[in-house]
Amino acid sequence: MKTETPIIEIQNLVRRYGKHDAVDGLSLTVQPGKCYGFFGRNGAGKTTTIKCLLNLLRPDSGSVRVFGLDPRKDEVAVKSRIAYVPDVVAFYPWMTVRDTLEYLASFRTNWNRDIENDLLKRFQLDAAKKTTALSKGQRTQLALIGAICPEPELLVLDEPTSGLDPIVRREFIETVIGAYQAGDPGKRTVFVSTHLISEFEGLIDEFTIVEGGKNLLTMDADAARARFKKIRARFASEQKVELPGALRCKQSGREVEMLANGNSEQLLVELKARSPEELKIESLTLEEIFVASDVLKKV
Repeated sequence: MKTETPIIEIQNLVRRYGKHDAVDGLSLTVQPGKCYGFFGRNGAGKTTTIKCLLNLLRPDSGSVRVFGLDPRKDEVAVKSRIAYVPDVVAFYPWMTVRDTLEYLASFRTNWNRDIENDLLKRFQLDAAKKTTALSKGQRTQLALIGAICPEPELLVLDEPTSGLDPIVRREFIETVIGAYQAGDPGKRTVFVSTHLISEFEGLIDEFTIVEGGKNLLTMDADAARARFKKIRARFASEQKVELPGALRCKQSGREVEMLANGNSEQLLVELKARSPEELKIESLTLEEIFVASDVLKKV
């Protein structure tokens, strides 16, 4: 059986700024057709990694491949198949929204006018408006339209919903990104760096959490939700509960909350032996997994 070439393959990537390692030996692989989440705190190395992917920065060591190609040697071949929305967008100030879209379309062999018109209406963007008159959120909307219309094989998004209001943000994530991938199932790939993890929860197939430029955790999203559980117990009277198998245990009066790492059944047995009044278990969301990444270092 033929193995598909990964859309993104990063091996031991290192990128320094002076003596500071912004990215420090990072490795990850993104398969075709996936929505891949790239999570980390500010300064974790996310944007630097993305810029290395796009040949906007040169790695100090390690390798980066996109579609199996080296973006330094095959820049045109790589960039003709991707679209990128940075965390801060800017346009030529003398252009209107329409001028900008025509300019972007001139570099593409494919441009879907139906999608363009639909998104202009959905975002309520005036095509005759100068880009200098757009708000931050509107500039982001324009950048997103410019990224979706060529229907690229790879969509790279760095904080793509920054500045969007909650309603537009949710519609973009659920409808636009979902429709983009559904347009050619199994072949269109999204690589998204975002702080708004909860809003991408239903789309993320796999994710990597980075810290200090290093890979802290990489998992399939469904496998992560199955593995990491939150258990809540309430007892008739206040008591000290210490279970060595728990990742983290917090107590407040009669209530106890703990995180389980693949051993939730064992922890439930131990808690039931203490006769709690109430016992609940639920999967952690991807955002909760990210927030708990300090204890995940022990995984």
